[in-house]
Amino acid sequence: MNEEEGGKTEEEMMAEWEAMADEESDDSTPQTQERILNQDEIDSLLGFDHDDDKRPSGWKVLVDSRQISYERLPMLEVVFDRLIRLLSTSLRNFTSENVEVNLASMTSARFGDYLDMIALPALIGVFQADRWGTWGLLTLDTALTYTIVDSLLGGRKSAGTSKIEGRPFTTIEQKLVERLLSVVLADFSTSFAPVEQVTFSIERMETNPRFATIVRPVNAAIVARIHLEIESRGGYIEFLIPYSSLEAVREKLLQMFMGEKTGQDDIWENHFGQEVWQASVTLEAVLDRVSLSLGDVLSWKKGSYIDLRAKPESSVYLYSGDKLVLRGKTGQRNRNIAIQVDESYVEHEEKEAS
Repeated sequence: MNEEEGGKTEEEMMAEWEAMADEESDDSTPQTQERILNQDEIDSLLGFDHDDDKRPSGWKVLVDSRQISYERLPMLEVVFDRLIRLLSTSLRNFTSENVEVNLASMTSARFGDYLDMIALPALIGVFQADRWGTWGLLTLDTALTYTIVDSLLGGRKSAGTSKIEGRPFTTIEQKLVERLLSVVLADFSTSFAPVEQVTFSIERMETNPRFATIVRPVNAAIVARIHLEIESRGGYIEFLIPYSSLEAVREKLLQMFMGEKTGQDDIWENHFGQEVWQASVTLEAVLDRVSLSLGDVLSWKKGSYIDLRAKPESSVYLYSGDKLVLRGKTGQRNRNIAIQVDESYVEHEEKEAS
């Protein structure tokens, strides 16, 4: 085959390919007439709007529905601040070494999501609040566990870690960690004392997060992360307290200040009481009540008499507005008509109310 024949062959092949492409485009024309969404329409559908002033919508709301906002409990933050100060002293006595304690974070999470994030092997302490009948979790990360074990048993004090991958914690290590958690919970009980008298105690230790389930996976909980550092080594200990466990003292934890009483002010209360005692009260003395017909009342004229069944020894009732307050008898004092009080109905109401 010469070059000319070879060229014709290539031209023929190109012509055939163009013809096939035209046929395919003709056949697919009815199917490609559907409108394709642009990027703005796709973002609007999924809820990813670039306008920061607009609230998220669409699928983004469904995706973010598992996220929960942290309910601010000001007094609980004060409790953890007190715990940090107490732990600095208690852990120094417990380990005989300098211990730095800091509150790293305080957030909210779903209970099930939190259990899924726990790295294995893990040591989880399930503690109980005796007066509330509720539960919580204390979790130590692996680095802090080995730091505590080395510190209590006289091990290395270097910055490195002696973690052995895949090895579960021994019984001795679990017992040492349980002692540490008992010290932490004792200080936690002391920190809670100004808010509520409650005692926290270890109920059991778990190594499998599935066995540490204390509430439903969808329940919201507070996660407080505390960082401990012992001689350039350390790790994190985490408190997980379900919101349902704090329901008994939720009103107190919402206070901004210790002992806050919403709507009450001692100074204003005393001033108000003094003003009430000095207030003027108008009393009406009723000698008798008589029922008459309308015709008799219309027949009254100047100088008419109304017969009362009251006698000098009859009781007189004193009213303040429509309220009966006193009962007594008429008399005279310093040439003025007076009433000697025999009974106070105000005192009767106070006794019945008490």
